[in-house]
Amino acid sequence: MSLFSRPKYSTISIKRKNIPMGIWTKCPISGETVYNRDLEKNFMVVPQSGYHFPLSADQRIKLLCDNGTFREMWQDLETVDVLGFEGEVSYMGKLDKYREKTKMREAVIAGAAKLHGINIAIAVMDFRFLGASMGTVVGERITRTIELGLQKSMPVIVVCASGGARMYEGILSLMQMAKTSAALAKLKEAKIPYITILTNPTMAGVLASFASLGDVIIAEPGALIGFAGPRVIKETTRQDLPNGFQTAEFLLSHGLIDQIVHRLELKSRIKYFLESFGYGPQHGKSASTQKSHRR
Repeated sequence: MSLFSRPKYSTISIKRKNIPMGIWTKCPISGETVYNRDLEKNFMVVPQSGYHFPLSADQRIKLLCDNGTFREMWQDLETVDVLGFEGEVSYMGKLDKYREKTKMREAVIAGAAKLHGINIAIAVMDFRFLGASMGTVVGERITRTIELGLQKSMPVIVVCASGGARMYEGILSLMQMAKTSAALAKLKEAKIPYITILTNPTMAGVLASFASLGDVIIAEPGALIGFAGPRVIKETTRQDLPNGFQTAEFLLSHGLIDQIVHRLELKSRIKYFLESFGYGPQHGKSASTQKSHRR
C-alpha cells in the first residue's frame, strides 16, 4: 500500500468539570470547535467553514441512498494471503485488526440501492480500512458492481478513496486496475452511465483506473487527488511543483475532473445527471430507450 497524506483532522478535549472528554472536534481551517453530535448530523461537514471531514462507508450510503433501499452484496468474498506475507504483523493479522476496528470485512461496501427512486449499483470505499488499499477483494467487489449495472441496465456509482495498491498482495493487487477497467469498457459499450465521486484522498492505482473513467467525475471540496506523492514526483521530474497541484480545485481548473460538489448537494446533483441520461423513477422506459438518451 502506498502511503500518502491522510485526511486532515484534529480533535480537542474541553477540560471542564462534568463535561466528558472527546465530544468536540476542531476545524483545521477556521479553528472553530464543533460539537461532535452536530458534526455527525451534518455528515461531517463543518457548518461555518464547509470543511469536509472523512465519512465512513456506512455514512456515505446513508447520504446517497434512499432510506432502507441499500442491499449489500458479495459479503462472502474473503481475502486470501496468497503470498504468505510476513512482517512484524502478518497480513491476516492486519486484516483482523482493521475488521475489529471498523466492523467491516473489507475496504469497500457494494450492492444495489435507489437514489431518489432511481435504481443504481453502488460501491463505496472506506479509507479507515487499511487506507482503502486496493486488493483482490476490493477489485472484485467493484468489478461485480459494474457487472451488476451492466446486467440490470442500472447506472453505476463508485465513491473512491484510497492510498493505492495493497502491497501485501503484490501483482495481484495491480491486476485489479486492468480488471475494473475492462468491466467499465463493457459498461461504456452498453451506454450505461458511470459516475465516480473522488474523496479525500484518492491516489495511485485507484485514480489510474476506475476512479478516472467516469462519464461524470465529481470531487469533494479540498480532496487530495493524484497518482504519486509530491516528494516522489519532485524527485522524479526535478521540477518545483505548483502549490496545491493535487487538490480537487487545481484539477478542476485544468479539466481533469468535471465538478466539485459540496457533500450535502451530492445526492441531488447525481439525480440531475442520471435524469439527464434518461434514467428516472417517474417513467417506465425500457433499457434501450434509456440508453438512447445518454451522451
